[in-house]
Amino acid sequence: MSAIEVEKVIIVEGTSDKRKVLNVVNEPVEIICTNGTISLTRLDEMIDELFYRDVYVLVDSDESGDRLRKQFKRELPEAAHLFIDKMYREVATAPDQHVAAVLLSANIDVHAKYL
Repeated sequence: MSAIEVEKVIIVEGTSDKRKVLNVVNEPVEIICTNGTISLTRLDEMIDELFYRDVYVLVDSDESGDRLRKQFKRELPEAAHLFIDKMYREVATAPDQHVAAVLLSANIDVHAKYL
C-alpha cells in the first residue's frame, strides 16, 4: 500500500476474488485476502489496522465463506457485509455486473461499463 492510507478496505478470500474486485472498482480501495482462513493473531492485528476505516467483507456464499463471515461479525462487528447471490456462490466467478451492483450498493464506486 502507498504512504497515503485509503479509507475503504474490502476483505476477500483469495487472489482471484481480489482480481475480480480490482477489475470492477473505480476508486482507491485496499483489498485484503484471507486465503480462506485467518488466525486470531492476524485478525487481532487487522482489527488494530482497520479501526478507523470503512471495512467491507465480501466472501463466497459457501461453507468457508460463512465461517469467515461469522468470525468477522464476532471480531469486527462494525464491518459491513456484502453478499454475492447464492446462485453464483463465488466472488471470482460472479459476473462483473453482479459484483459491481453489490459494491455500488455499499457506496463503492465502480466502472460505469459494469452498470
